[in-house]
Amino acid sequence: MHLRPDTFALTCLLALLTAVGPLAIDMYLPSLPHLTAALGASPAEGQLTLSAFLLGFAGGQIVYGPMSDARGRKPTLIVSLALFTFGSALCALAPSIEMLIAARFVQALGGAGPVVLARSIVRDLYSGPRAARELARMATILGVVPAAAPLIGGVLETTFNWRATFVLLTVVLALEMLVVAFLLPETLKARTTGALSPRTVLASYGVLLRHKAFLSYLGLTVIAFGGLFAYISTSSFILQSVYKLSEIAYGAAFAIGVIGFIGGTLAAGPLVKTRGLDGAIGVGACAVALGGCLMLALVTLGPGSPAEVVVPMMIYMFGVGLVMPQSMASALQPFPERAGAASSLVGFSQMAFGAIVGVALGRTLGAGGVLPLPITVAFFGVATLVLFRLSRAARGETPV
Repeated sequence: MHLRPDTFALTCLLALLTAVGPLAIDMYLPSLPHLTAALGASPAEGQLTLSAFLLGFAGGQIVYGPMSDARGRKPTLIVSLALFTFGSALCALAPSIEMLIAARFVQALGGAGPVVLARSIVRDLYSGPRAARELARMATILGVVPAAAPLIGGVLETTFNWRATFVLLTVVLALEMLVVAFLLPETLKARTTGALSPRTVLASYGVLLRHKAFLSYLGLTVIAFGGLFAYISTSSFILQSVYKLSEIAYGAAFAIGVIGFIGGTLAAGPLVKTRGLDGAIGVGACAVALGGCLMLALVTLGPGSPAEVVVPMMIYMFGVGLVMPQSMASALQPFPERAGAASSLVGFSQMAFGAIVGVALGRTLGAGGVLPLPITVAFFGVATLVLFRLSRAARGETPV
């Protein structure tokens, strides 16, 4: 028995596959200051556990897309989930910060697969606005995960310790791998011909990188994600160390931002119907610019409350919920035969860029106070809006 297209059950499974990456990031955020201290590391070294994950996540995505185009979605997905499970178990057992950083990299190499392949499966089954709606539906379900994950992580940290987060993640991934093995159908209709070699992979990426519309949507996705990851990578240190929130209060504050993301994904459906994919992206670009600038103004002039960071970030994440799913659907639309490679390239670019942003901001932790975060978020918010305005000609007509 396999799950059928256009069913809520399949949408939920694809959303959960997409969610395991954010789950591996967000659930341990409340523990980050504590595990850093427990392993005798500096805040910058603790932040490297995030950046190492993103680097592995980026590198893995380069491989899984073309591999699934040639070998099939399901077997590639099972292999990636097995590696993800193994890496999570290594994280739970890590005796030092150096071992944890290495284990996070291994974990991320596996975690890249489910995200790439879930998007590729959507492109196999749907196209145009229908694909965008499916990605938005997945994002709405996905939004519950980063909202709940820090709260769960805070409870696990308070009740046990930071290792409990990775134990739970290992169990969840093992169960998800069994569901995929028994219930997920193979959706790839025609596999790419020829041997899977570095030359053929690079040639496939070359086709994508020569497409101006693809590059425009890629840029919008990457830049908007830069501001989001700036918040993800520093929020636990800033909200807990500077604003003195507890682990559980931090989880609740993080969830407020995620509510904005869910709101953006819910607004996407009506906006796409009335304004098209590009119209929805435009509304999202305005929201990320507004959220970033508001955060900078409030942190500079405000009374020193965590709300001056959390509320503007909710607005920014509302915009991300509009920009990223619609840009992803638009980027994949022209390439049905290279959906895996296109999804890989977008994911790689997002995560590699996020890792760079995380490392750069990690150097300011403990010395730069709060201000580097709103400066970064405002910069990427405004840059997203500017790119949207300047890339109209390159994007051409809204994909249908």
